[in-house]
Amino acid sequence: MTLDEGSDAPTVTAPNQDGEAVSLEFDEPTVVYFYPKDDTPGCTIEANQFQREYETYRDAGVDVYGVSRDDVDSHDSFCQQEGLEFDLLADPDAEIADAFDVELRDSGVTTRTTFFLADGEVKAVYESVDPDGHARDILLDALDDGLVSLPE
Repeated sequence: MTLDEGSDAPTVTAPNQDGEAVSLEFDEPTVVYFYPKDDTPGCTIEANQFQREYETYRDAGVDVYGVSRDDVDSHDSFCQQEGLEFDLLADPDAEIADAFDVELRDSGVTTRTTFFLADGEVKAVYESVDPDGHARDILLDALDDGLVSLPE
């Protein structure tokens, strides 16, 4: 069972696609989306749509991070291939997945789960999502719920 809305956000540190350690405390609005595997059809759709919405996320003051059990080299290749400007965090030992209580499938990959975090807590949880349209839906929900706003 994943973390619930209102739960304290875990503090996590993991390497990004460049091998740099990224530490997150989730004080600022942040989307963390867990996906099964780099360079697969659904994961590519989801990553490309987060990239398409990335400027609007940034305008709203929201950071975006993708997380899978793939390693740094796989993330680097995926980011370069798809032109991703946001960080993908490598979680080969499922430590981040464990911190968020994200379920692992029998094959060992994470289930597709997304969290919206701010002020050190989980504000929204999306489970078993359809990758097509998901990035836009999260942004619209955050705007509708007053969690973020866009400059006028």
